[in-house]
Amino acid sequence: MLVGSGLAAGDGVFRLGALVAAFFGALAIQIAANFANDVSDARRGVDVDRLGPPRMVTAGVISPRQMWTAVWLAIAVAGAAGVYLIAIAGWIVAVIGIVSIVAMLAYVGGPIPYGYRGLGEVSVFLFFGLVATVGTRFVHGRTAPADSWLLGAVMGLLAAAILVANNLRDIDSDRRTGKNTLAVILGRERTRALYTSLVVGSAAVIVIGATVRITPPLSGLAVFWYWMAPSLIAVARTQTEPARLIGLLAQTARLQLVVGITLAAGAAYG
Repeated sequence: MLVGSGLAAGDGVFRLGALVAAFFGALAIQIAANFANDVSDARRGVDVDRLGPPRMVTAGVISPRQMWTAVWLAIAVAGAAGVYLIAIAGWIVAVIGIVSIVAMLAYVGGPIPYGYRGLGEVSVFLFFGLVATVGTRFVHGRTAPADSWLLGAVMGLLAAAILVANNLRDIDSDRRTGKNTLAVILGRERTRALYTSLVVGSAAVIVIGATVRITPPLSGLAVFWYWMAPSLIAVARTQTEPARLIGLLAQTARLQLVVGITLAAGAAYG
C-alpha cells in the first residue's frame, strides 16, 4: 500500500481516499485469510503441534462457525472499501477484489488447497507483491506504470521470503501431517537456498531498477537496509530448531517493512 501510494505521490496523482480505502480493504482480506487458514487447518488436523501463536479453532477457543462468521465479516469490510475504489478507479478493481478473495479462500480451503501443494510462495509473490503494489498505484491514477511492477516484485520477493521462513520453521511438523508446503517438497537445504535467493534477489531488483532509472533513483536508498541480510541468511542456513527460526520470521518481516517504507519515501520524492 505504501509503495504504490509513494509512486502515485511522485507522479502527482496521489489521493488520500484511495490510500485509506485500499489499506482497509487489503487489511480486511489479510485478516479474513488468517481466520480462514485457522479454521481450515483445524478441519484438516494440521498445525496442531506447531511452534508459534496458537491456532484458535484448534485450541478450542473459537468454534469453526464463529470463525467463519468472522471471515465473512472481514470480507464484507473489504467489499465496502472496494465499492469506493470501484467508484474512483473503475470495475477492474472489482476483478482484483474477487480474484483476491477467491485466492484467499482456496489457499488452504476447498477441495484442492493450493497452499498444501507448494504454491503458497507463488501466491504470496503475486498478491502481496504485484497485486497489492500495482493495484494501489492503479486506484490513485488509473495507470500501472513499469516502476510499480518492479517495486511490486521487490515487495513480493520479500513477502515470499517471510513465508519461506515460516515454512522452514514448520517443515518437520508439516511433513508429519501431510501439509506439502514448498519447504516440505524441496527439503531443508533447498529451502534455505530459496530463502537466500529471495532476499538477495529483492536487493538486486532495487539496485538495478534505480540504476537504469526504471524506478525513481531515490528508491535505491532502500538497499541500505540489507545490512541485516547476512545475519538473516546465516540463521536460515544454520538453525534447525523452530524456536530459533521464529526470530527469523519476525526479522524478515521487519526487513520488508523498513524496505517498503524507504521505497515509498524514495518514490514520492523522486
